[in-house]
Amino acid sequence: MNQLSDRLNRLSPSATLAMSQKSSELKAQGVDVINLSVGEPDFNTPDHIKEAAKQAIDDNFSRYSPVPGYPALRNAIVAKLKNENGLDYTAAQISCANGAKQSVCNAIMVLVNEGDEVIVPAPYWVSYPEMVKMADGTPVIVTAGIDQDFKITPAQLEAAITPKTKALILCSPSNPTGSVYSKEELKGLAEVLAKYPQVYIIADEIYEHINYVGKHESIAQFNEVHDRVIIVNGVSKAYAMTGWRIGFVAGPEWLVKAINKLQGQYTSGPCSVSQKAAEAAYTGTQAPVEEMRQAFERRRNLIVQLAKEIPGFEVNNPQGAFYLFPKCDSFYGKSVDGRTINNADDLAMYLLEEGHVACVGGTSFGSPECIRMSYATSDENIVEAMRRIKEALAKLK
Repeated sequence: MNQLSDRLNRLSPSATLAMSQKSSELKAQGVDVINLSVGEPDFNTPDHIKEAAKQAIDDNFSRYSPVPGYPALRNAIVAKLKNENGLDYTAAQISCANGAKQSVCNAIMVLVNEGDEVIVPAPYWVSYPEMVKMADGTPVIVTAGIDQDFKITPAQLEAAITPKTKALILCSPSNPTGSVYSKEELKGLAEVLAKYPQVYIIADEIYEHINYVGKHESIAQFNEVHDRVIIVNGVSKAYAMTGWRIGFVAGPEWLVKAINKLQGQYTSGPCSVSQKAAEAAYTGTQAPVEEMRQAFERRRNLIVQLAKEIPGFEVNNPQGAFYLFPKCDSFYGKSVDGRTINNADDLAMYLLEEGHVACVGGTSFGSPECIRMSYATSDENIVEAMRRIKEALAKLK
């Protein structure tokens, strides 16, 4: 007899974490696996940030913090939004959480009622539709293929809006595709959303600093929708601080108050020491951010070049984040040694077991014709991984 809640039974497990676990199991058996499955910078947290954390421990930042985070951190975020994005917020409009993942979920949980629709462009990060389901909402998937660089158009957005639409989740730069919406493209979406005042925009900008087009553009810059935008960001990707677990929302004060109310009953304020580290990340030198960005850009160029040399792969040129999302459905239906590749998950498992490279099938990202590869790893690993993938795929007939 199933004792679990309906809420839990509606959820799907995280495909990225499952693939990562499978590759770890093979590694434990002595198999030399190259892991391209996890979305995590392979750099260490910059030294000045670590020093701030050590100082925070010595200074006894070891007690409960305010639910939305220390005022000093929220003020540092206000300054960052002003200086880097030209956006005006107050500390009362900022709420910090245990990672941007909790920040996204907080925003969904305080906005969405049973039966509300939330537009989720596909390809999407695996957790978005699951979080909507957790809030008893209905994810409405709008698909954008590689032919449109995985970005939805204003016409597609408008066609998906109904009287039940409560929110749009927009991720730029995107996980899993690396696509980046330009200012003009965001303006087109904002002009549609301006007509529908009941629709909120959850703008996941966690990959903001990992972009190869120059300047990050936020949909919050457009006055006609600014008061309905909830920016989600954090320190994980830009500062190589994934394990520190600090994210934030910036949005209308009434909504941030609601998030504080929810979080006050749920987790309370995020880790005190991590907050002091995050404050140093935002207020200190930004040189390491640029160094890491340059390394990711070099790797992007390398993996795109090598992927284009693999017959059967269709590849775009990602403009941000650290993912490649090649279209690979030309291999579906092919076989080797009695093993047939029926879908993206089969292909990802085949590449892991045959090529010893861990990728993630695109099905759980809403794009069953693709697989996701993270190039947040060394140049040597990228070269060797792509060699193995090319070799394994050549065996399929």
